[in-house]
Amino acid sequence: MPAPAQTTRRHFLQQCSAVGTALGFPTFIPGTALGKNGAVAPSNRTTLALIGCGGRGTDVVKNFLHDERVQVMAVCDVEKESDRYNKGIIKKAGTLGREPARRLVDKSYGTQSCAVHEDFREVLSRKDVDAVQIATPDHWHALMAVAAARAGKHIYCEKPLSLTVAQGRFMSDVVRQSKVVWQTGSQQRSDIHFRMACEYVRNGKIGKLKQIRVGLASDNRDNNGCAAQTAPTPVPEGLNYDFWLGPAPDAPFCPARLHSNWRWFFDYSGGNITDFGAHHFDIVQWALGKDESGPVEFFDLKATWPAPGSLYSTAPNFSFAYRYEDGTTVCVADKQDFGSGILFEGEEGSVLSMRGKLEIKPDALRKPLAENDVRLYESKDHFRNFIDGIQNGAKTAAPIEYAHRSITIAHLANIALRLNRAKLSWDPAKEQVLDDAEAAAMLTRPMRGPWQLV
Repeated sequence: MPAPAQTTRRHFLQQCSAVGTALGFPTFIPGTALGKNGAVAPSNRTTLALIGCGGRGTDVVKNFLHDERVQVMAVCDVEKESDRYNKGIIKKAGTLGREPARRLVDKSYGTQSCAVHEDFREVLSRKDVDAVQIATPDHWHALMAVAAARAGKHIYCEKPLSLTVAQGRFMSDVVRQSKVVWQTGSQQRSDIHFRMACEYVRNGKIGKLKQIRVGLASDNRDNNGCAAQTAPTPVPEGLNYDFWLGPAPDAPFCPARLHSNWRWFFDYSGGNITDFGAHHFDIVQWALGKDESGPVEFFDLKATWPAPGSLYSTAPNFSFAYRYEDGTTVCVADKQDFGSGILFEGEEGSVLSMRGKLEIKPDALRKPLAENDVRLYESKDHFRNFIDGIQNGAKTAAPIEYAHRSITIAHLANIALRLNRAKLSWDPAKEQVLDDAEAAAMLTRPMRGPWQLV
């Protein structure tokens, strides 16, 4: 793997000084930025840029800001600055967008050196950036990830990986060919509760599997407090809305469309089936040893849809099942008696795994793994694991091919639900829908010009 193009100490200091001079104030550089007091010298740091400065993007970048081996060099977003809402009330003023992200980075380092961009292509052209964190809406992931990989940038990309099955396949192929380090934001792969659940299943600790149940939350929740603001309004100052839409179909701006509520638009995402489904289906794949494969059939498909005239287009309520070739069945619903999580039911007991909780029944099964039992890859910190991959060549916890296979499950379920199918058959080896031309056509979607994935 080629060595990352690290920024030099001199170049870093020159940047800090130049920015300070341009803004008309003296530049104070802390000792930690110079590699003193045990800190990592700039010449040995991985330089990173954030693309997508919404709530998730800024939350995740804090982990990289706290990693002494990383220097966040730049932030990028099509929105300059906006507020974060909760139930229609401003929760935090001026917290979303590229300017708040810049302030966050500069405050963390005690400098004024973070660069700001509106266009992600400017970030990818920077020679002083080794890696990017992509945290945009789903409909942008493929274009940005492919461009980043071809530019030789290592990539941490939020889930859901892709908007379509075809995009995911293309992304995985390009990343493999480009030989860059990839980490999907499926952080449950670095959670001890989920890893232990998968190890219990892999080692037959609950006996032969009878069924797996997955609980997801329902769709169309008002995440930004603006769901009622559906009337077209002028685009706010500081937002490049046409660039935000990018490859998605043209649509008039309204506040209900952005800031997390975009998840309920099929043009930009796939609802909670792709959102939290990306997490939980990924764990099911891990537990079954199917990281590079998938199920063969979807059935028991049920969904309710938004009322006519609603802007949102993903199913508020849903349930479905899918089956692997060996007969293992997974039942998914937005309402499970255990909430959001994964319940593995075996002939001798069960394992319930959810964030912050691992429940094994009966208690007699709660025993440490034996010396010869299967142990799965262990990552204790999803974000540091990514940097380990860049600096030390370590395997990452969530490779892109695994993410592609997991999100394919969500995409196929959405296709079958939207077409009101009683059943959908899938060949995971060839990645083809069987005997259903209409469903097969939905494995891809057109992109609005001039954006194309080639």
